[in-house]
Amino acid sequence: MKSFEHFERSRNWSPEEALVLDQVARIAADAFAVRAAGYDERSAFPWENITDLRELGLAGIYVPEQYSGSPISYRCYLETVRIISAACAATGIIFGTCAAAAKPIIEFGDDEQKRRFLPRFAEGILGALAITEPHAGSDAGNIRTKFKPDGDDIVIDGQKIFITTGDVADVVLLFGKWSEIEDSPKAVSAVLVEKGTPGFETLRLEKKMGTHASSTATLAFSGCRVPRGNLLGAPGDGMKVMLSTLNKSRPSVAAQALGIASAAFDDMIKYANERVQGGRAVAQHQANAFLMADLATELLSVRLLMDHVGRLVDDGVKDISVEASMVKVKASDLAMRMTTEAVQLFGGHGYTREYRVERLMREAKVTQIWEGTNQIQRQVIGRDLITR
Repeated sequence: MKSFEHFERSRNWSPEEALVLDQVARIAADAFAVRAAGYDERSAFPWENITDLRELGLAGIYVPEQYSGSPISYRCYLETVRIISAACAATGIIFGTCAAAAKPIIEFGDDEQKRRFLPRFAEGILGALAITEPHAGSDAGNIRTKFKPDGDDIVIDGQKIFITTGDVADVVLLFGKWSEIEDSPKAVSAVLVEKGTPGFETLRLEKKMGTHASSTATLAFSGCRVPRGNLLGAPGDGMKVMLSTLNKSRPSVAAQALGIASAAFDDMIKYANERVQGGRAVAQHQANAFLMADLATELLSVRLLMDHVGRLVDDGVKDISVEASMVKVKASDLAMRMTTEAVQLFGGHGYTREYRVERLMREAKVTQIWEGTNQIQRQVIGRDLITR
């Protein structure tokens, strides 16, 4: 397809980035895509894929060089997530979540925290973000988890739900309220909790519509004691840390969604050109040709928007909250539409597990929900349009 070929030639990756993307594309096609259906069917965590990512050194692409990383541009990181997610959405989610847990340490951690945690992320440990609670989803300022200072320690009590990789994460970036600050969003703080800490346990795993290979856990903290040195920033800095984290993780979710949409689009085009009905290929029926033309235009448009957001971050623009919301909304809405249309075009075959478009449709839905629902994203965008 000429339009996508022209787009790829215009992206001007550095030689190092081009090499990374080539390696990612190879292992995604040769390994991740092959294993994806089996992992989904068994609801099995994709440990082989994680091992492959570690052996390639990809865990280090979001870690600074002085902490044993091999950093690439944020734009290239987003493309890496897209490629991985096109092959196996669950693996893309896990990879993106680890980056989301590491980046706040890079931005807000002190020297000791960076020395303790970042080399481990570069080696491939798993990270998780723990924000959502039974009584606080999009309304993160009303979380109830408590952080109580006790000498050189912090005692944690509370519960978190819908935590991606929460059961297997080596480090959890946990958000709660500092007990010595009045109960309000100003009390929200961020603490790093390591796996195996007494008082920290996984209560259950969710049975979900899709992304079965990416675990989603309910976590409990009961008298969980961590060193005061695990506090990220100062007491009350949590909302600042959270918003900065979401500004970087929402484009990553967009990249996951674009991976799913790209896979569905490729499958749709291939099937429509091979499947013959009424004496000609399905793609040659005008209604289908017009549909695929619209979807191709949307897909290229959103990929351009994602590159734009990546460049903003690489250029040092600090407040990308509106653009992060825009690309998350556009990419996730497209993923849901693309996969739905793909299933429809495949007809009865699309509704069976013989073809992956069935799985892609189930995987697409969560991208409209997590990291802030698309309704919340539209509020963020809308506030920027209101004259003050």
